[in-house]
Amino acid sequence: MSEEIKQIASRIKELREISGVSLEKLAEELGISEETYREYESGNTDIPVSFLYKIASRFKVELTAILTGENPRLHIYSVVRKNKGVSVERRKEYKYQSLAYNFMHKKAELFLVTVDPDPENAPIHFNSHPGQEFNYVLEGTMKVVINQHEVLLNEGDSLFFDSGYNHGMKAMGGKPARFLAIIL
Repeated sequence: MSEEIKQIASRIKELREISGVSLEKLAEELGISEETYREYESGNTDIPVSFLYKIASRFKVELTAILTGENPRLHIYSVVRKNKGVSVERRKEYKYQSLAYNFMHKKAELFLVTVDPDPENAPIHFNSHPGQEFNYVLEGTMKVVINQHEVLLNEGDSLFFDSGYNHGMKAMGGKPARFLAIIL
């Protein structure tokens, strides 16, 4: 795995150890197997953003601190120039770019997400995380499946949903789909 993933895994392990929480207890709290949790903490496998979000919430730290090793510093406003957001590539299906990574005490996480096209018969990979999510399609077409409900979104369409339900996205038409994701 990449050095970046290994560093993130190390930060997760350090948070858990500093807090005095056993690996077994934390895996149970997060609703995943101990084996999966061990893989995430080892840095030898991709770590889903939804998992990182849960870890940040559980330990009351900024997601940015887990991703970059630095705490955000800005509290009045934060500008992120085009293509300068912090890249978060934790799952091969999605490429995330954090758009508010340096703002302290955010009430939402904002990402520019790109979903590359897969073969039509490729499965959709699902995740879930606490809270609610808003998606606004900037370009392309994507199929979104939420708790077994399918919605087709085109450029300019938006969707708001309870992100505690399993959900996944798939680019359609053989072209990438890009959307703004706001996680509350």
